[in-house]
Amino acid sequence: MRIGNGYDVHQLAEGEELWLGGIYINHSKGTVGHSDGDVLIHAICDALLGAANMRDIGFHFPDTSSDYKNIDSKILLKKTIEIITKKGYEICNIDTTVALQKPKIINFIPQMQEILAKTMNIPIDNISIKATTTEKLGFVGKEEGVEAYAVVLLQDIKI
Repeated sequence: MRIGNGYDVHQLAEGEELWLGGIYINHSKGTVGHSDGDVLIHAICDALLGAANMRDIGFHFPDTSSDYKNIDSKILLKKTIEIITKKGYEICNIDTTVALQKPKIINFIPQMQEILAKTMNIPIDNISIKATTTEKLGFVGKEEGVEAYAVVLLQDIKI
């Protein structure tokens, strides 16, 4: 068994789209990023890569490459799954937290779980997504950014 953790943060700005957990959420602000800025997927990718000792998302999908400009983060997640599978690992479970003051995302969580489970080809019950605010403290509380945390457990299938 291998454990990994991931973290991502993106600035929020008016006129940008808000993508979280592979779904579009209609809101007055969205994430600023090289890709679609999906912090939840990015944190999951980092956790998966970390658990497999395969560096991080920026190493595999650098923001200096035009190949990843405005890319759908679900594509990056699929590629990450291919990377860890080739190394002989499979996902046991994923636990995540999204910190966002607004909008409230509780009603979107089941759809996010469904999309992520399909993208990673794992049971929906193996993906936990929690949402929190920062009680109006810091850049998240001031609605200047969004952050996501992920922890994953991988099983070595080579054994």
